[in-house]
Amino acid sequence: MARNDASGSDQPLVAIGVGCRAGVAGEAVAALVRRALAEAGAPKGERRMFTLAAKAGEPGLVEAARLLGVALTPLPLEALEAQAERIVTPSAAARARFGAPNIAEAAALAGAGAGGRLLSPRLAADGATCALALSPERR
Repeated sequence: MARNDASGSDQPLVAIGVGCRAGVAGEAVAALVRRALAEAGAPKGERRMFTLAAKAGEPGLVEAARLLGVALTPLPLEALEAQAERIVTPSAAARARFGAPNIAEAAALAGAGAGGRLLSPRLAADGATCALALSPERR
């Protein structure tokens, strides 16, 4: 898989799972991501944002990725559904609206890959959600 960073390091992937309500400002999403990274001890590794494909065109998510200087990767619903047993914070709203167990945790886990581990339960603020997962190796 192609690398998004220029460091050439062999660090693992820090998968940033994000979701938001329609119309949420990019700075609100970016601030929540920064908070999640700080609370997780600023894990080292290539950072990429992941979300449900149905949310990937949301302007706030696109803007947050730009502000943070990371790629935003859309994931199919099936990838998030496959994480249902691994999430910590199920979301009735995400299940009802999109059919996903939740967006942030499931997207982070799916983005991190089979051996990825959730660093903490999702954070929610200002209409956005964020969770971090760490891959066991470079992806």
